[in-house]
Amino acid sequence: MNLYTPRKTVSFWKKPVPFFEAVGLLIILSIILTTVVLIISSRISHIALDVSANISNTKIPPHEKRHRYSPEEKWQFRPRPLSVQKMKTQGCVTDGFLSSYGKKYADDLVELIKRSECYYLHRALETWLVPPDFYFAKEMMQKIDRPNIVYGMFIAEALNEKAKYYNEDEERYFDFRKMCRKGSTGAWGFRTCKPSFEKEEYRSYLRYITRKAMDIGIQSFLFGQIFLQESNGPDSITPEIVKEMRDYAKEKNLQIFIGAQTNNITSENYLKIFDYIEGGVGIDSEGHIEDGPCLSKRGSCWALLWHENFASKANNVFLHLDWSGIKSDDMDIFARMDAETRAKTLENLYKYFTEKNMAFLMPYFAVLDKTNNGCYGPKKSFYSPDMRYSCRDEKAINKILKSKP
Repeated sequence: MNLYTPRKTVSFWKKPVPFFEAVGLLIILSIILTTVVLIISSRISHIALDVSANISNTKIPPHEKRHRYSPEEKWQFRPRPLSVQKMKTQGCVTDGFLSSYGKKYADDLVELIKRSECYYLHRALETWLVPPDFYFAKEMMQKIDRPNIVYGMFIAEALNEKAKYYNEDEERYFDFRKMCRKGSTGAWGFRTCKPSFEKEEYRSYLRYITRKAMDIGIQSFLFGQIFLQESNGPDSITPEIVKEMRDYAKEKNLQIFIGAQTNNITSENYLKIFDYIEGGVGIDSEGHIEDGPCLSKRGSCWALLWHENFASKANNVFLHLDWSGIKSDDMDIFARMDAETRAKTLENLYKYFTEKNMAFLMPYFAVLDKTNNGCYGPKKSFYSPDMRYSCRDEKAINKILKSKP
C-alpha cells in the first residue's frame, strides 16, 4: 500500500514574495544599475584634438546673475587697438581663465597673470561643452585690471545638448539640440554633439555670444576645428559669419582678430578669411619638432601649421603646445620633461618661430592627462607654471617674454 500522497508544488515564479523583501530587492537592483551607468559614463573619452577634460558641463543661465552688475556700474574694461606684433611675441595660452574652469583657483590665477609678461591671453574665455559666463568673465577681468591686455575667446566644436543658456536679448532659452550636426550626437561623450553653421539656432547662438564677448572687451576669437562646424555643402558659410562679427565690431569701434583651427586645409582663399590660423607644434620628449607637414605619430594628417604648405597661404600663424588630455600630446610630453629641458624647449621654440614672424604662445593654463606622471599645477589634470606648484616654470617664461625680439 502506498502511503505517500503527492502534494502540488507551486512554481517559483508564482510564490508570494514578502513586501519588504521585494522593496529591498528593488533598491539593490537600482543601486547596481546606477553604478553600472556611472561607470560607463565615466569611461567615455574625449577624442577631439582640443579636449578640456574633467570640466563640469552645467551652466547657470546668465539672467539669474543679473543682480551682480547694474547699468550704473563704473568699472568697464576698455580695450585698446591691437598690436599684432605683441600678440605674436607676448602671447600666453590661458585656457578657460575667464570661464568656470578657473573659479576654484580664481585668485591664484589672477595673481599669476598679474605677475606675467603676457599681453595676449589666448583662449581665456572657453566654450567647450559650457556656454560662456560673461558675468564671471567680467569679474576676472576686473580683478586683473590691466589696461593694455588682449583677451581671447574659443568658439568650440563641442556642445552639450542639455545645456541651459538664456538669451537675454530674445528672452528665451537656446535649444542646443537644434544646433547639432546630423549624426554627431555622442561625439564628445554622453549628450554632446558637433555644431553646424547650417543650423539657424547655432548661428543665433554664435551671434549672441560673440557680441556679448565684444561688449565686455574681448578682441580675439578662435573657431575650434572649423572643418567640423562648416557647411556640408559646396559653399562655405564662414565668410558670412566672419563678416557679421566684423560688422558688429566696427559698430562698436572695436578692433578684433579672428582665427581658426584649420588643420590640413590648404585653400588660400579659405585660409585668408581669417586673421590667423592656429595649432600645435608637435614636439618629442627632447622638444624637437619634425620637418613634414603632418605629425608622423598620428594616423591621419594632424597638420603642423608652421609648415610652408599652410603658413605660406595664411595671414598669420599662431602656435602653441597643443593639449587634448592624452599622454601623447604636446603639453603632456612637455610636463614630463625636467625643468631644464622645459625651459630650453620653450626658449628654442619661441626663438625659432618668432624669427619666422609666427607666434609661439607660452603655456600658462592647459589640460593634462591626470595620470601623466609629470609636473602639474593646482591639480593633476591642469598645467600651470606658478612657482607654488610642481612645474615652477614661471620665471623661465617671463625671462623669455622679456627678451622679445
